[in-house]
Amino acid sequence: MDFVSFTILFVLACITIRALRSHFTKSTKPNYKLPPGPSRLPIIGNLLEMGEKPHLSLSKLAKTHGPIMSLKLGQKITVVVSSVEMAKEVLLSYDHLLSNRPIPQSVSVLNHEHYSFAFIPISPLWREMRKLCNTQLLSHKNLDDSQHVRRHKMQELLSDVHRSSQIGKAIDIGTLGFKATLNLLSNTIFSIDLVESTDAAGEFKDVVTHITNLVGTPNLADFFPVLKKIDPQGINRRQAKNVRKVLDIFDRLINQRLKLREGNGFDRKNDMLDVLLTISKDNKLIDKTVIEHLFHDIFVAGTDTTVSTLEWAMTELIRNPQVMEKAKKELGEIVGNNGVPIEESDISKLPYLQAVIKETLRLHPPVPFLLPRKAKSDVDIAGYTIPKDAQIMVNVWNIGRDPTLWENPTLFSPERFIGSDIDVKGRNFELVPFGAGRRICPGLQLANRMLFLMLGSLINSFDWKLEDGMRSDDIDMTEKFGITLQKAQPLKVFPIKITN
Repeated sequence: MDFVSFTILFVLACITIRALRSHFTKSTKPNYKLPPGPSRLPIIGNLLEMGEKPHLSLSKLAKTHGPIMSLKLGQKITVVVSSVEMAKEVLLSYDHLLSNRPIPQSVSVLNHEHYSFAFIPISPLWREMRKLCNTQLLSHKNLDDSQHVRRHKMQELLSDVHRSSQIGKAIDIGTLGFKATLNLLSNTIFSIDLVESTDAAGEFKDVVTHITNLVGTPNLADFFPVLKKIDPQGINRRQAKNVRKVLDIFDRLINQRLKLREGNGFDRKNDMLDVLLTISKDNKLIDKTVIEHLFHDIFVAGTDTTVSTLEWAMTELIRNPQVMEKAKKELGEIVGNNGVPIEESDISKLPYLQAVIKETLRLHPPVPFLLPRKAKSDVDIAGYTIPKDAQIMVNVWNIGRDPTLWENPTLFSPERFIGSDIDVKGRNFELVPFGAGRRICPGLQLANRMLFLMLGSLINSFDWKLEDGMRSDDIDMTEKFGITLQKAQPLKVFPIKITN
C-alpha cells in the first residue's frame, strides 16, 4: 500500500476520535505569527501536498506563499525556506538556534540516533566528533598525506573501464562510481578494498540505497509520534536490517585491527581507523561503538551523494557535447591525453572542470533539502516565528533554479561560474549543496577530491558513446526522490579508449 493510500485510511480511522475530542478540549491558537502557507486538512494537515517529489511540490507552493512558508505535516510544524536570503538566515544568522536535527524513526535503529554525527544534537560528543573530523580525519594535511591511496584506486578504476572498452561492454556509471568511491573510502579508512568485484559493489550499493531511501521515505510514525511503537509502514524494521549489515562489517574490521594492534611488531597503517583507535585510548567520548556509527555515516553519506553527483555530471556532459569538448581540451592541456589519472594537485589548475561540477551541483544537488534542522527555541525571521521544535527545510533545489539568481536557470552552462567567486564551501548561499554553518558536511573536501578525480580521469581517458540509435536527447532525466536526489534510470554508456 503506498503512502497516500495509507494516509487516507489512517485519516478515516482517526476522524471520529478527532470529532469526539473536539467536544472536550478547546483549541488554542499560538500567540505568534507563523509564516504563510497552504490551508490544512484535518488531522493530516498538508501531507498530501508533498507528493512523490517534494522538492517540486514545495517549489511550486513557494511561488504562491513566498520564500518562507509553514506547513503542518501531521502533528509536525514544518517551515520551508526557498530563497538565498532566507537560507542565509537559517544557516548563518540563526545557526546557533537552528542547528539540531529532527531524528526520523528510520535513523532511530540500533541506537544509531545516539551516535550519528549527522543527527545527534549539538553536544560534547558532537563537538568532539567535529573536532576529530576537522583536525585529524578530514583535514587538508591528512587528505594530502593519503592521496597516494586515491591515486592507486583511480588507476584501478581506469583499468576496469579499459577492459570494458576492449570487449565493447557498456558501463553503468552509477555502479562503476559506487565501487570506486567505496574502495576510495575503505582504503582511506581501513587500508583495504571493501569490495573486489562489480557484482559485490552492486550488492553493497543496494544496501546503501535502501538506507538512504528509507530515511527519505515519508513515514507516518514521524508525523504522528503515537505510531512509533507500531511502525505501521515497517520502515523501522526494514532499516534495522540494513544498518545491521553495515555495522557488522565495521565491527568485524575493527575487531581484526584491535587484535593486530595487540600483537608484537604491528605495522601501523596511519589510516582513519588507526587514528581513531589511538585517540580512543585516552578519550572517554570516543569508543568502539562511536567509531562504528561514525563510519556508517561516512560510508552512507560519502558514497551515495558522490556517486549521484558523478552520474548527473556524466549525464549532463554527454547531453552537452560542446561542454564535454571544452572539459577534455582543458584536461589535455594541463594533464595530457595519456590515460594517466589526474592528480589532486591538478584540481586548482582546472577551472572549467571545477565549473562543470559546480553547475552539476546547482542543477542536481545531491540532498535537495539538505538535512532538516530543528528549532531549539522560538526564532523570529522576516517578521514570522519559527516555533520551538519546528522542523526547518532549506530547498536548495529551488534556490539552484531561481531565475532571479541564474540566467536561463534550467540550462546546463558551466560558463556561468568562470570568473565567479561562488564556491560550495558554505559561504555563498546561492550554492550550498553541502550545507553551511556548524552543520556543514565535514566530508566536503574529501568528496570534492574524489569527484574531481573520477570525473576528470573518466572523461580525459575515454570517449563515451550511447547505445546504437540512442541520441543524447533521449537520455531519461527523471529524478528519484529520497534523502538524495538520484537519477531514476541508470546511465549506461560505452567507453572508447582515447589513443594518441
